[in-house]
Amino acid sequence: MCDETNMRRRILTIDGGGIKGVFPASFLANIEKQIKGPVSNYFDLVVGTSTGGILALGLGLGFSGNELLQFYKNYGERIFAGNKSPFKKLFAFFYSKFNQTELRNALEETFGDKKLGDSKTRLVIPSLNLTTGEVYIHKTAHHERFTVDYKNRAVDVALSTSAAPTYFPAHLLPSGSPLIDGGVWANNPIGIAVAEAIGILKWPADSLEILSLGCTSSPIQKRKLSAGKGYWALRVSDLFLRAQASGSQGIAAVLTSHQQICRIEEVVAPGRFELDSHESISDLEGLGESSARKNLVSIKKFFDVPADHFEPYYKLKL
Repeated sequence: MCDETNMRRRILTIDGGGIKGVFPASFLANIEKQIKGPVSNYFDLVVGTSTGGILALGLGLGFSGNELLQFYKNYGERIFAGNKSPFKKLFAFFYSKFNQTELRNALEETFGDKKLGDSKTRLVIPSLNLTTGEVYIHKTAHHERFTVDYKNRAVDVALSTSAAPTYFPAHLLPSGSPLIDGGVWANNPIGIAVAEAIGILKWPADSLEILSLGCTSSPIQKRKLSAGKGYWALRVSDLFLRAQASGSQGIAAVLTSHQQICRIEEVVAPGRFELDSHESISDLEGLGESSARKNLVSIKKFFDVPADHFEPYYKLKL
């Protein structure tokens, strides 16, 4: 039997990014072609935000990378078709860009009545509670304190973590809590993944190996140092996301080491892919395939032997 203190613990994290989730989905689908099995079999913990949260849920519930890629290809255009209400189009400044109906329908058709507790691996999916302003993190029952979340429907978890402000309305849980996209504070969730591993699961920091998948990034364009509200109104959210991602990556590296983190994120031209650019699905799929081919050798260590079986503290009643 392995000594618990020396056991490798592999973590997969997936960023938020709307339709750009096609990139990590394609990446994982192409890795699975090489390892000839589900990638989820090789990770002890999977953490995802927004579109990455949907992918994390899918992996935990047993979907293959290719099945998740097909989710985006089958439903992406419908989800991001725009707000068709003439009234809401006229007053677009005051309403979310898309309604939640198509996303909900797609998730219902894909996940059905599965619950977070049906996951075969540990999951952490962040969101934010609009009533309290506090972070709200959905977790499987991988600790004795986690007695509630595992009973939640996967569809509710997915809608909560992906309710991006201005794009989708807040999602109301059955309890009445209004939740929005975890990307407002953890778009790159690698920091909370490492904190969960060390602080909650008590895994030794030097036992961790982290594969972190982004949804593409672009160089920061020239900024006006003394610009006012008009200039920053359309740019500040991008800056916040970049700062959070950098901070999250830095925290993870301090708690572990740079050598223990493998970050996969292709750099593309500014404006090349937007969160709702469903017309770019095929290009994102191709980029994911190319990146998987390029990085296969460097990430082979994650897929040498399957992870240990996950046994939750609490199970769903049949």
